[in-house]
Amino acid sequence: MSNVMLLYVTTPDHEVANSIGHALVENRLAACVNILGDIRSIYRWEGKVMKEGEVAMLVKTTQAKAKLAIERIHALHPYECPAILTLAVSGGFEPFLAWIGEETTV
Repeated sequence: MSNVMLLYVTTPDHEVANSIGHALVENRLAACVNILGDIRSIYRWEGKVMKEGEVAMLVKTTQAKAKLAIERIHALHPYECPAILTLAVSGGFEPFLAWIGEETTV
């Protein structure tokens, strides 16, 4: 079992995604952030079905840093209720998993 976590995050645009991603890596809350690009989200908000363009991100971090990363994302995010999901990583290429741990250690 790995201690690596992926955070799935959506943002309103590339500018916000880049800003959040840079802050996470700069502060060692993530080893890497992949900005996946434009997506189309359909969701219910305040009783209405909404369709919006967004940008998806994958944040590579550790269990030890996930809570802090989520707090930082929330602080920087313009949405009232941003989509931030934590996904446990059960395995992978061991040198890569080790690199994530190294890059998130101060």
